Amino acid sequence: MIKSWKHKQPLIIGLTVIVFVFLPVMAFLASIEGMDTYEVKEFYVYQNDAFLEPKEKVVLETKTLGLGFENEAFIGFDIKGAFELGEELALELKNPTFREVVLFQKSDEGLLTEVGRAGTNYGRTNLFSNPNPLFIINNDGTGQDFFLYIKSNEPINVEISLTEYSLFHFMYNQRTLIISAYMGVMFALFLYNFILFFLIWDKTYFLYSVYILFIALAQTSLLGYSYYYFLNQNSSLYELSIIGFSAISGVAGISFMRKFLKTSEFTPVLDKLLIVNTLIYGVAFLLRVFGFIKWSYSFTDISGLMVIVLFVLAATKIAKKGYRPAIYFIIGWLFFFVGLLVFILQTNGLIAFNAPPNFPMLIGTAMEAILLSLALAEKINILKKEKEKEQAEKLRVLKENESLILKQNEMLESKVKARTEELEDTLRNLQNTQTQLVNQEKMASLGQLTAGIAHEINNPINFVSSNISPLKRDIKDLMEIVSLYREKGELEYSEDTKKEIRELEEELELEYILEEIDQLLKGMDDGAKRTVEIVKGLRLFSRVDEQDVKKVDIHDGINSTLVLLNSSMSGKIKIIRDYGDIPMVECLAGKINQVFMNIITNSIHALTDHLSDNPNPEVLIRTSHLGELIKIEIGDNGPGMPESVKERIFEPFFTTKAVGKGTGLGLSIVYTIIENHRGTLEVDTKEGKGTNFIITLPVYQNTPQHE
Repeated sequence: MIKSWKHKQPLIIGLTVIVFVFLPVMAFLASIEGMDTYEVKEFYVYQNDAFLEPKEKVVLETKTLGLGFENEAFIGFDIKGAFELGEELALELKNPTFREVVLFQKSDEGLLTEVGRAGTNYGRTNLFSNPNPLFIINNDGTGQDFFLYIKSNEPINVEISLTEYSLFHFMYNQRTLIISAYMGVMFALFLYNFILFFLIWDKTYFLYSVYILFIALAQTSLLGYSYYYFLNQNSSLYELSIIGFSAISGVAGISFMRKFLKTSEFTPVLDKLLIVNTLIYGVAFLLRVFGFIKWSYSFTDISGLMVIVLFVLAATKIAKKGYRPAIYFIIGWLFFFVGLLVFILQTNGLIAFNAPPNFPMLIGTAMEAILLSLALAEKINILKKEKEKEQAEKLRVLKENESLILKQNEMLESKVKARTEELEDTLRNLQNTQTQLVNQEKMASLGQLTAGIAHEINNPINFVSSNISPLKRDIKDLMEIVSLYREKGELEYSEDTKKEIRELEEELELEYILEEIDQLLKGMDDGAKRTVEIVKGLRLFSRVDEQDVKKVDIHDGINSTLVLLNSSMSGKIKIIRDYGDIPMVECLAGKINQVFMNIITNSIHALTDHLSDNPNPEVLIRTSHLGELIKIEIGDNGPGMPESVKERIFEPFFTTKAVGKGTGLGLSIVYTIIENHRGTLEVDTKEGKGTNFIITLPVYQNTPQHE
């Protein structure tokens, strides 16, 4: 029974924390999350990635679609009505454990277009470093039906929400603020109790500091932040941390409770059950290490349920015996239970609380840690009463600890500030690196152009320079004959003179000299014409003076590209032009020529790398007119691509070339250029059967069709 002020003190402190800290924080969470958010409630579950016939239709009463322990899932849904929130939406899957998520959008014509990819296999997939898979969707009228391919080693629980982009940015900043504050509080408490352990040498403080550290890490793993900030974006370590951190925090929490509440003295039977509970946590962790994921989750859930029951029974019994720290312990765990209860009710749709499901547990663990720290302080008071002779010394230690904590807090704040600045610098460096890689790819194309131009211009220049010397020599020989004719002409011709002249002509091979002069002059003329042709091809290809959308002859762009790539073919590759009757096309000529350059260059590389296996390498370029569109096919009879490579060729940084020979950005840039022209780019390839790129472009970009 609570009869005195000292016995009422824990209850008053607990109520004060509830009224002035816990409830305001929960209200703040509810105010920032869920504002103008569209929740997907209806799903179609498919058998495979064809997305043809759904296995079942699921209408949710809660926010989450639970598919259990499946390695892959194929899901369809629509977002009718979501664009009422805005024209640009952020689509978020609120589960950070997915290894791979691919989002497809179905057009009105029934075609599936890949919107993007996310998941732990791809590292940072968005500018925010949002732990949940995130996609940006624009209301471009292409359709409101979407499909998801999900790959995961963890339970597949799907919750999808769509938010107006700028509002999502605000909500993300608020989440980050809360997580940062939470980690700051928990780390400060960890540091405080860890230092106290070295000052007091009480094992309780060590166990409690370990518990605080790993319960905080467990929460950040559940929310996905540990993947970015602690585990170096390692998917396997991150998945292991979900069970691993929980198991370690459970073992540390049970050990702390046994030491703090003296369960072996007050409740020996429950103390043995707590030891068994510790072993179950260890088994759960080992099961997860050896790949028995489903069993590890089951054992973790069993351990968590036992912890709740055993902690309540033990703390209640010990509190009834008048042990005051047990009251603090009960109140501290009450916050955790409230957070856990809100989490369970929210995820099962029994209450509508506008906050991320793990955030109530986050706040609960923080409040629990604070009150248990107060409980540990209460234990210090008990020890002081038990050891009155050492009271003065302990008071001095406490004052020193307070001063040390202030210094440590200042140090922590400076470290957090320095770490924040370091992370901001890292982000800027990553953005700069990305920009540099894109520019590097552009410069690589420009360098290729320059190399082709230098090679082609070098040949005609060589024609001129190498022909000058023999031309001078032949002209000199001719002049000798002319001089002789002049010298002998002053005299009367005689038979001897004529004979001498003929001998000289035969000796110098006058007829051959005249013929050679003609050939050399012809070579110079051909070289000069070829130089003009190359320069003209360069102008047609680069279109440096055209920055706006204009009507362009696509055939001129293809021909100019082939002129510039002529040197790389080494005369071994046959170019087949099958040009149809197509109209002038509105486009950015330089960008479209860059598309031709990248695709034809890839075909040339594929053919030249396998000349020994293909005696007749060919590149076929075909154009045709399809109503409002034109179609351009660029194909080769090279080795083709396997399906695994075909699926990834448009991914940024993906390349099959050796290190230093390709950045993996060429086809990604090509895809973006065609997409910006409102066209399509497809690839038809089979291993050993060649590769064919199919480009469609609208004839008109800005000009109405009737014009």
